Amino acid sequence: MKNKRTMDPPTEFKGSVITEPVCKKMKFEQSVNQPQYMCPEFSHDSKISEVLNTFKSNLREKFKCLYDVSSTEKSLTLLNEIYTELNITESESGEISNEHEVRQIETQSRRTTTEETPIKCNDIFKPLPQQVKHIRSVLTKGVAGIGKTVSVQKFILDWAEEKENQDVHLIFPLPFREINLMKDKTLSLLDLLHLFFPEFKEMEIFSEKYKVLFIFDGLDECRLSLDFHSSVRLCDVNESTSVDVMLTNLIKGNLFPSSLIWITSRPAAADLIPSECVDRVTEIRGFSDPQKEEYFRKRISDESLSDKIISHLKSSRSLYFMCQIPVFCWISVTVLEKMLREAQSQEIPKTLTQMYTHFLIIQTNCKHEEDDDNKVNDEYLIYKLCKLAFEHFQKGSLIFNEEDLRDCGIDVTEASVYSGLCTQIFREEFGLYQGKVYSFVHLSIQEHLAALHVHLSFMNNNINVLTEMKLHYKHRLSIHDLYKRAIDEALQSKNGHLDLFLRFLLGLSLESNQNLLLGLRIQTGRSYHNNVKTMGYIKHKMRNNPTPEKVINLFHCLSELGDYLLMREILYRLKFGTSRKAQISSSQWSALVFVLLTSGQEFKTFNMNYIINANKAESLNFLQKLLPVICESRIVLLYNCNIRVEGCAALSSALRSNPSHLRELNLSQNNLGDSGVKLISDVLKNPDCKLEKLWLNSCNITAEGCVALSSALRSNPSHLRELSLSKNRLRYSGVKPISDVLKNPHCKLEKLTLSYCCVTPEGCVALTSALESNPSHLTHLDLSKNVIGDSGVKLISNVLKNPECKLDKLALSGCKITAEGCVALSSALTSNPSHLRDLHLSNNNLGNSGVKLISDVLENPHCKLEILELYLCDITVEGCAVLSYALISNPSHLRHLNLSQNDLGNSGVKLISDVLEIPDFKLELLWLCECNITDEGCGALTSALISNPSHLKGLYLTGNNLGALGMELMTDVANDPYYKLKKIFISPLAESSAVEVTEEETLESTQATET
Repeated sequence: MKNKRTMDPPTEFKGSVITEPVCKKMKFEQSVNQPQYMCPEFSHDSKISEVLNTFKSNLREKFKCLYDVSSTEKSLTLLNEIYTELNITESESGEISNEHEVRQIETQSRRTTTEETPIKCNDIFKPLPQQVKHIRSVLTKGVAGIGKTVSVQKFILDWAEEKENQDVHLIFPLPFREINLMKDKTLSLLDLLHLFFPEFKEMEIFSEKYKVLFIFDGLDECRLSLDFHSSVRLCDVNESTSVDVMLTNLIKGNLFPSSLIWITSRPAAADLIPSECVDRVTEIRGFSDPQKEEYFRKRISDESLSDKIISHLKSSRSLYFMCQIPVFCWISVTVLEKMLREAQSQEIPKTLTQMYTHFLIIQTNCKHEEDDDNKVNDEYLIYKLCKLAFEHFQKGSLIFNEEDLRDCGIDVTEASVYSGLCTQIFREEFGLYQGKVYSFVHLSIQEHLAALHVHLSFMNNNINVLTEMKLHYKHRLSIHDLYKRAIDEALQSKNGHLDLFLRFLLGLSLESNQNLLLGLRIQTGRSYHNNVKTMGYIKHKMRNNPTPEKVINLFHCLSELGDYLLMREILYRLKFGTSRKAQISSSQWSALVFVLLTSGQEFKTFNMNYIINANKAESLNFLQKLLPVICESRIVLLYNCNIRVEGCAALSSALRSNPSHLRELNLSQNNLGDSGVKLISDVLKNPDCKLEKLWLNSCNITAEGCVALSSALRSNPSHLRELSLSKNRLRYSGVKPISDVLKNPHCKLEKLTLSYCCVTPEGCVALTSALESNPSHLTHLDLSKNVIGDSGVKLISNVLKNPECKLDKLALSGCKITAEGCVALSSALTSNPSHLRDLHLSNNNLGNSGVKLISDVLENPHCKLEILELYLCDITVEGCAVLSYALISNPSHLRHLNLSQNDLGNSGVKLISDVLEIPDFKLELLWLCECNITDEGCGALTSALISNPSHLKGLYLTGNNLGALGMELMTDVANDPYYKLKKIFISPLAESSAVEVTEEETLESTQATET
């Protein structure tokens, strides 16, 4: 039987006629799915091989170097030496943004981070692993200067050097800038290729045995009328037609359907190609932060100098952000390399205006080096360039011809002199037949010169070119009116095309920038403007709640003017909260995110609780908008923010994209549930995750969530140091998987908080078993408010006996412990007394006998206990007697002692006062709330403090029966600078709140001591 591919196609199928072109297309689709095109003729035909070698050699010569600061051969930069891989991703084809391009990358930076697969430049025609499709045509979009042309150059060079894509036999680069010169020609595709590449006149280019790639660079520069809806169909490569018809049929696949097509474009022009004509849309997003540093280190061989440049750019986040655009990296290096090498006394640029003005000066100096005669006045040349930039900026034109030059007074016969003035500010491009078109290297350079034209016209000639009005001396408007007009027009612009122009214009008003212009002799006088009114006007406009993009640009304008007060106020509000509970709209927060990321402030702690205030219903919306800030913060506090599973999903997705930055995360008091914890656990699994502290208190977690959490910590156990799961109903089934994590020898967990978790003695078995296996890391264990009883304490005591046990804080408050449990605890601490520093036994039925056992531990000279919590433990005077005796025997370590809510009375307080009189006793905080103390007890305390005034800093006596004399004694002590007391609480409190306040003060004091 015949192979299906060799059989004649049927003439009918289910009643429909299959036309000949469709049959050809079917055959083509079958053929392109083959893994590679084989071309044996290349190796056997010496003539073809010679042509191909010559062609590749020509391409290597043409594309091996980058266009650099000078046109001299000595300064050419080899592409392979400096090329840095760009951030390229597959993009969804859809609505094309018509915004200013800097605004586009700013908007892109504020999107909720999603996981995207990067694509290497050389792999743009290769499907991703999960894709099964043939890719014939690729559209690559990206803003000006982002690296589209350089990517094309690198692709071609790697192919010509036979490093990549050797299954492609021929690559034909056809920039739209050169194709534009053929606009009025009528010719065939074969004629066009022979015109551009005459070496192939004797070669059959369109044979199916050749895999051919056409690269059309710069769709945004296309001056042809590309009508993809035209009914004109072209299938013959030898048939002559207009160039626009030829290109549309080639891209649609009617003409030479086996060829590959690669088109590059700026985003605003990308919709010229219908989505059905494109198999893949990629987007070049410029340099990531690591790629920025890689570029600078390749560009600057002096490591010390490159470090200085990187450090300086990082100090100004607005500049560092702009370095996402490779062209701006080149501008920055050009300026900073020269200034730092020469150790100039001038201020190193920190704003965009300063950077571009210095760039203009450097390029002018380049002209002096190349043109010793200096026949043309620099200032007049700059004036004309500025006028050209402004007039065509107003028209939205980026490409100029010779007539445009003449209209601005630029003599085309001296074009080389003018282009030499600012070699890379003004670039001359040659097409076919030596026809010339011109452009500025980057849109931002044109915008800077356009703003300079407006500035100089006003300063030198009293003309406001924004209104074309001559300002006479008697009726001269202030420059503030000029700025108001520019600000209003920028705010009215829907696509933001005036944003960067406005930043430059306002920046030029600063004295430092005008001094630079005076040095160029292009500004004839000094006219320094007090920017207070302008800054006030900008802030007034910001209060009108414009769009996020406009708010962002107004923030940048304030930065250009040197006003950072508003930024500092907002940063302060985010870091420390505000008592005003001011509500900020969703639009303003969206803008604020970007400003925070480019503020130059190191945003270490982010507390969302201060932001959302009472508006908890908007928490998910705020969280999603603030994710980029969260990803850049070291400490993220999201407690009590009404975050649910949806918020966890957004948060975990963002954290997975940047897992290495975050160190502390507090999600307590949010209804995450087990589903939310599973999402957070996915972040912890990532080996790049460096999270050290995680708080999940009161999150409605059960054993199911603990299983996910423990699984993640087993996968990546070495970073987490602190885990808090208090007030979740874990029970034994939840404690068991957490205990299994502790067994892992790689686990470095130091603090584990499981208070209010329904832990029973059964849970203590699992926990202590794990600690016996791996006792050396855990230093803090909090099991308060769990019914572990004496049997649970006995198990924990067995761990404490281990000499390798490093526990220095043990919290067992409210655990139903009696004197029986104290026997085991005392025995353990007697045998291994040197590590424990903090012991909480409050709210247990210890009684005097239990306190006696704890006091025996205190007597041990090796005991280092500093904090002892014994409130609400049924202690009386008898217990105070043994406790005070122990402290007199070993007075030097205890710092905090809490005996509140015990029936001590005046007799007990006198015993404690005797200890306070000892000079070696270093107690700093003493709680005696609700202890039935009267004026008599206050007298004993006062006497003790007179004897030893230097240590006690806090005394808590609330809820006692103090009379006028006792209050007076304590007030005198508190007000006397002779004593070190900083806190003294003597007013009575309700019993229900006394313990709560005491616990809070204890925690505060403990944290202060640790700090």
